[in-house]
Amino acid sequence: MTTSMADRWHRVAAQVDAACARAKRPPGDVSIVAVSKHQPASAIAEAMAAGASCFGENYVQEWSGKRDELSKASGEIRWHFVGALQRNKAKFIAGEVELVHSVDSVELGRELGRRAVARGREQSVLIAVNLAGEASKSGVRADALKEILDGLRATHGIRVDGLMTMPPPSDDPSSSRKWFRELRELRDACDDAPSLPFLSMGMSDDFEVAIEEGATHVRIGTAIFGPRTGGATR
Repeated sequence: MTTSMADRWHRVAAQVDAACARAKRPPGDVSIVAVSKHQPASAIAEAMAAGASCFGENYVQEWSGKRDELSKASGEIRWHFVGALQRNKAKFIAGEVELVHSVDSVELGRELGRRAVARGREQSVLIAVNLAGEASKSGVRADALKEILDGLRATHGIRVDGLMTMPPPSDDPSSSRKWFRELRELRDACDDAPSLPFLSMGMSDDFEVAIEEGATHVRIGTAIFGPRTGGATR
């Protein structure tokens, strides 16, 4: 039996609320970012009809096309950029999305800030932290966070609102807990931790664990949209 988009959305929303309850956090404390990469605009519209309003994209050109196609869609749509971002693509994103989850250098932050200022806006960003040191993933090392944070704090046009991480893939969701806890503890150890309220962590296979460890944003693709071509599950 095929599960509808509405059924998948409501199941995820219920799981998020249940995880919040287990962590003694209020309902609505976690934002669900529906990761819509490689999904057509029609699927986003269907998810919006089910109740989703925040969508995460990984590729600038793909996001731009969907934004244009959905510009007249009924209902609120909030875009987040969740993929690795090259400096030469920052000009398309800055000031045009609600949150960039993937800043991994002062240079990228400065480019986003410069472009945002040119549009008369301020860009909210998260610093991507590569806790496991995986060569295949972008993100700053934990021991380099303070230097990057200091540099970005001094950058006009951006506001650093927190941290993001992606644990190593695993068949056991509980294995991600150590990485989520480490990100939270890393944030809490910052001198200005209260000004870093956001923790973006957790995907389709481990978002409940992430919420239990303090996630404020969970990036969920497959559990909302269904399996992608190629069998990706996150």
